[in-house]
Amino acid sequence: MRLHGVPGDKEVIVLGIESTAHTIGVGVASNKPPHLLANVNRRYVPASGGIHPREASRFLAENAPGVLEEALKASRLGMDEIDAVAVALGPGMGPCLRVGATVARALAAYYEKPLVPVNHAVAHIEIGILLSGFEDPLVVYVSGGNTAVIAFKEGKYRTFGETLDVALGNLLDTFAREAGLAPPYVKGGVHVVHLCSSEARGEELLDLPYVVKGQDVSFSGLLTAALKMLRERPSSLPEICRSLVEISFSMVTEVAERGLAHTGKKEVLLTGGVAASEQLREKLKVMAESHGAKFYGVPPEYAGDNGAMIAWTGVLAHLRGVRVDPEKALVAQRWRVDEVEVPWRA
Repeated sequence: MRLHGVPGDKEVIVLGIESTAHTIGVGVASNKPPHLLANVNRRYVPASGGIHPREASRFLAENAPGVLEEALKASRLGMDEIDAVAVALGPGMGPCLRVGATVARALAAYYEKPLVPVNHAVAHIEIGILLSGFEDPLVVYVSGGNTAVIAFKEGKYRTFGETLDVALGNLLDTFAREAGLAPPYVKGGVHVVHLCSSEARGEELLDLPYVVKGQDVSFSGLLTAALKMLRERPSSLPEICRSLVEISFSMVTEVAERGLAHTGKKEVLLTGGVAASEQLREKLKVMAESHGAKFYGVPPEYAGDNGAMIAWTGVLAHLRGVRVDPEKALVAQRWRVDEVEVPWRA
């Protein structure tokens, strides 16, 4: 596991808090192996419809104390043994972000610990680099709120390509909800659109839009066309699901391939909540290996939103002196990955 040259002579332990959307997570991480000491998460699942920010934030607030207690217990550490508190300050939903920020500010102030601001997207990348052992990968980041192809250059993670409208995870969730397949959106670790697609007959894909514009993708037309087709041919739901998955994943794979060719990277890292999809992992693996590059997909425990990735990125940032005054630790709903200085990789 690579530590980007971070000093490792003295052990440093950071507690990290995640609350950007549906998950309240607390992790504990160290610069010494095994690095990840605890990862406790609870996820809000709406009874109907999509994520309601107010209801989600209420769930996060009600569960934060219990998750914190469980994480400390799992790590076998007390707050007096924690060197710093890290928190995801964005991007994400404002009401949800404020839950984690409030807890983190209180812990940092009460226990007199440094407070480390963490960008949620950077954390998804860093946990993937830790687990993969990769040096300098091309990153495919896909989740409910993000779809981007990213690479590190000159002190920051740069966005090579991204969605122009809805994210890949949001595409699948919205279709599932409108088709009456969800909630819940995931059953047995598999998205319900994938489960539905397994019942499709024949091999031919339906005529749905495939939209790649330069290095970017656009899913809104695909979603609209799939829903229109469902209204006209409700009995073809499994075939529509299969075509939706196949086309959207192929679009992501194409822009990733363009990114790989452009940057000349030798590693491809898949991270984010949609990284749990075996079908997407296989497509990217085949693409990467056809270019002589290594591939790694972050395992489900760390692919979705989780506290461990915030704690680990907090370790990297804390050891480089990144911190913020609790009174100035404000949430940023649209904090882009390419706005973040990454001194531990410079």
